[in-house]
Amino acid sequence: METQHSAMKFQILFFLLVLTCMYPSVAPSPSNYENCCLKYAKIKKDIWKNVVSYRKQEADGGCNIPAVVFIMKRMKRIICVDPYLPWVEQMIQKIDKKKAGTA
Repeated sequence: METQHSAMKFQILFFLLVLTCMYPSVAPSPSNYENCCLKYAKIKKDIWKNVVSYRKQEADGGCNIPAVVFIMKRMKRIICVDPYLPWVEQMIQKIDKKKAGTA
């Protein structure tokens, strides 16, 4: 009976060790959150003059919401907006046209 008890303790300990080793590979790293929009900014659509590019954020992994991230002329400034707002798609098209004209 004692050997069964010891074997079971070993199996539980081994299982916990395996889980502990797997945790860092499954858990999102804190650096992922730096690139995520966690909420939408309340802005007016007249910001287009200062936007130089954009990227789209999907609601997967560590990012909780879908968003369009506008990168402003000052590269360290970004603005996260709701991708379903009607003017956002228009702004994306303007940025794409502007980039296509200069490329």
